[in-house]
Amino acid sequence: MSKLRRQLSSNTASVVETKSLVDIKNRTGNLYESIAIIAKRANQINITLKEELHNKLEEFANHTDSLEEIHENKEQIEISKAYERMPNPAILATQEFMEEKIYYRKNDSDLFS
Repeated sequence: MSKLRRQLSSNTASVVETKSLVDIKNRTGNLYESIAIIAKRANQINITLKEELHNKLEEFANHTDSLEEIHENKEQIEISKAYERMPNPAILATQEFMEEKIYYRKNDSDLFS
């Protein structure tokens, strides 16, 4: 099991929970900046999950062009279902942000203008 899947299956709820906007804002001092950080992390998680799923399903790929040989593979179905049950990347990113597990920094380009 990959490091990311262990992290996801640890104690993350699969359903959306309301979060206090004040708590999210207090992490950076700006609500929109906090949301941008969460969105970037959610994209990173999503890309990693897609690559991992694609690599696992590639093992089952059948590279023949015959329509007669299409059949169900139970392992492939179970892997797909496991990934469908995983929490949404936005939920994971929000949880990581609230637990201060995300490293971020400000670009200080405004200081020089």
